[in-house]
Amino acid sequence: MSAHLTKQELRKEIIKCGKNPAYFINNYAKITHPMRGLIPFHLYNFQSQLLEDFEDYRFNVILKARQLGISTVTAAYVAWMMMFHKEKNVLVIATKFNTAANLVKKVKAIIKNMPQWLRISEVSIDNRTSFMLSNGSQIKASSTSGDAGRSEALSLLVIDEAAHVEGLEELWTGLYPTLSTGGRCIALSTPNGVGNWFHKTYIEASNKTNDFFPTSLPWDVHPDRDTEWFEKETKNMSRRQIAQELECNFNMSGETVFHPEDLAWIDSNICEPKYRTGFDRNLWIWEEFQPGNEYLITADVARGDGRDYSVFHAIKLSSMEIVAEYQGKVTPDIFSKILFDAGKEYGNCMMIVENNSVGFAVLDKLIEKGYPNIYFSIKSTHDYVDQLEAEYRSNSVPGFTTSSKTRPLIVAKLEEFIRNKLIKVYSSRLLSEMKTFVWNNGKAEAMRSYNDDLILACAIGCWVRDTVLSENSHALEYKKAALGAMFSTKTNLDTTIPGMNTYKNRSTFDTMVKTNKTYQEFPWLFKG
Repeated sequence: MSAHLTKQELRKEIIKCGKNPAYFINNYAKITHPMRGLIPFHLYNFQSQLLEDFEDYRFNVILKARQLGISTVTAAYVAWMMMFHKEKNVLVIATKFNTAANLVKKVKAIIKNMPQWLRISEVSIDNRTSFMLSNGSQIKASSTSGDAGRSEALSLLVIDEAAHVEGLEELWTGLYPTLSTGGRCIALSTPNGVGNWFHKTYIEASNKTNDFFPTSLPWDVHPDRDTEWFEKETKNMSRRQIAQELECNFNMSGETVFHPEDLAWIDSNICEPKYRTGFDRNLWIWEEFQPGNEYLITADVARGDGRDYSVFHAIKLSSMEIVAEYQGKVTPDIFSKILFDAGKEYGNCMMIVENNSVGFAVLDKLIEKGYPNIYFSIKSTHDYVDQLEAEYRSNSVPGFTTSSKTRPLIVAKLEEFIRNKLIKVYSSRLLSEMKTFVWNNGKAEAMRSYNDDLILACAIGCWVRDTVLSENSHALEYKKAALGAMFSTKTNLDTTIPGMNTYKNRSTFDTMVKTNKTYQEFPWLFKG
């Protein structure tokens, strides 16, 4: 092209490229295709839109499917920024150092394959994972160590596969100040479950509660992909892989304890409570006490000054509906008052309080207040014992003990109830905890910086309902059946030997009996 242009026209072309990254990429950027080698980079519409977003917004978070060329578009944008702007400092981090280095390699390749007349800056320092241009712009790949990028002001931070970078929350805390002088950030990734920095940042961006601009690019934004392509690509993929690699589905992509389809079912039942009450308005009520129904209250207690919450659920046993729920950071004495009032409101229902260190303080208060229906169990065995009987047993303990033995049991019971749709959940707070309740080295627990108080309280309720209360019900039915089989009668037993009354007198009968063979063998039968 340069052979047909004058110097003045070349100058105008350079200026045009410097003003418009999409124009530069469509006309002068070349990329390496795995099958076709070095080819011109012609943008798809969704890629062109992405470049506009890079220019319009300082912070971009991109939820993407695989093989859409988003990393390549980002590399081309970085090449444009470095070539046509002085003193730009770009840092690339990724889940693996080699992944970050590969993006730097793409940037370098695009710059080196530009037309000579368009290269207004040359590579002056060239290393495998970093390089610098003669105009002072530079780029480098970095590991995800805690001090990555801390000592330098950045023009652009690129976080590739952000959902898969461990400890990105802490890393972002150190990186964000480096952007304070006007630097930009591009975070791109396929999903990797919920609760991580990328998920949280994307959701907050969607809700417009942070500075990021969100973009979702599922598999079908590519114009060359259709249903036939999708079916062929997914033939040997698991449901989780499809969600992660192609569908941009956060919930389906993670290793959550509860199956994503079950979470979707719960989500369909979520509704606003009828009342938000209490001094802190954290007591949510969906249904008031209904006479004739039995209820259960399960509670998990926190100190009231930390990260965890004190919570309880009120469950209607006939339908296993959570009809009321509390979640708040209150002191144990205040929480005991809230529990006492809620128990009274729901018919003095059975009260199950997890007896951790502060849980005992709440239980002591409830006993002191005279609450009549507290759950007791036998030490070590976790067998339920009636409150009245517990007062005379030295080995009884109030409340439910969550231990390494019982925790897997109650979590498994809750998962069973949810999987079989045996429990009705209306609370968005409980659903949020379920979405971040994951398997970590074989243990079910909340993701880091998230809570599972509502989950554990609910799990205890399901376990007690299906074991203690169910066994008690079976025992009661057995006793009723045994009592029902017993009866009394006033009918007199007739011991008269058949035939005796047919004889005219007793002596005639006696003579007949004595000559009988049976009498001769068993005379005691006829004594009377």
